[in-house]
Amino acid sequence: MPIRPILRLILAAAFLAAGILHVAIPGPFLGITPGWVPFAPAVIMLTGLAEIAGAVGLMVPRLRRAAGIGLALYAVCVFPANIQHAIDDLARAEPLLGWAYHGPRLLLQPAVVWLCLWVAEVIAWPFGRRQAA
Repeated sequence: MPIRPILRLILAAAFLAAGILHVAIPGPFLGITPGWVPFAPAVIMLTGLAEIAGAVGLMVPRLRRAAGIGLALYAVCVFPANIQHAIDDLARAEPLLGWAYHGPRLLLQPAVVWLCLWVAEVIAWPFGRRQAA
C-alpha cells in the first residue's frame, strides 16, 4: 500500500480522536485556550466538531480536498493555543510536560499543515514531478 493512504488514515484517526476529546472532555482544552478567544466553550465544541468532520472528510474521496484544506487551516488557527499551552506549562515551577513535549509540538506544526494538504492530494510537493519551464 502506498504511504499516502496510510498517512491519511493515521491523520484522520488522530483528528477524530482529538475531536472526540474536544467534545467529550473540553476542560483541558479550555485550560490552554488564550484568554482573548471569545466564547471559549463554544469554540472548543466547534473545533472538536470541525476535527471530526475533517477526519471523516479525509476518508471520503469527494470531500477529501476540502477536508485537507480545512484541517490545514485549522492547524494554523489553533497554533496560538499551542503556544499558550507551552508558555503556561513552562512557566510553572514544575512543568507538567516540559520542552520534550512542547518543543517538537511547536516545531512540527508546519509539518502537520503540510501533511493535511498532502494526504488530501491538494499538493504533491515535494514528491510531485516538476513541470518543464
